[in-house]
Amino acid sequence: MNKINILLAEDQTMLLNALATILDLEDNLHVVQSCANGKQAFDYIQSAESERVDIVLTDIEMPDMTGLELAQKLFESKSLHNSHCKTIILTTFARSGYLRRAMDSGVKGYLLKDSPSQDLIDAIQKVHTGGTAIAPELMVESWMEKDPLSDKERHALRLAKEGLSTEDIAKRLFLSTGTVRNYLSSASSKLNAKNRIEAARIAHQNGWL
Repeated sequence: MNKINILLAEDQTMLLNALATILDLEDNLHVVQSCANGKQAFDYIQSAESERVDIVLTDIEMPDMTGLELAQKLFESKSLHNSHCKTIILTTFARSGYLRRAMDSGVKGYLLKDSPSQDLIDAIQKVHTGGTAIAPELMVESWMEKDPLSDKERHALRLAKEGLSTEDIAKRLFLSTGTVRNYLSSASSKLNAKNRIEAARIAHQNGWL
């Protein structure tokens, strides 16, 4: 029997270990690598020495590289080495914005962490055979409100949420301070926010950051 090789990306060690244990109990599932963030996962998949990865099962909010950023990088860098690799998001965030961004990044599964373990196992099997698996409660809501932010506005707003000044954001993004101000002002206007802090809060609540 050919096993489905799974890579896990989750920054909570206890949950990471629990997932590995549950999945390895299945006869046709095999966890080949466990990673604490998206960067570790991406580096492993891109490594010539790595085992074949069929399914990436990742959380969203992790240090260094989020699960959505990981999915986007895998989607954009499809190569002979990872062309068969499919991504499933497993998260606590039932936010329509996150699901929309995930689907735009080629994600084939999106499940919530409070789902029964059998639902996760079934989703892995379904995605591996070419299907999609989305938490039912998110299916309708996900298309109700579209993300209004551009990628540049999102990057600037994300750094503002971290407390960086306009000057620091400009240095981080290799932009002028005037350009950063324009992005933050545009984002605030689109979200009907009074300032960048409120804009970042609204965007985060909707899963757009």
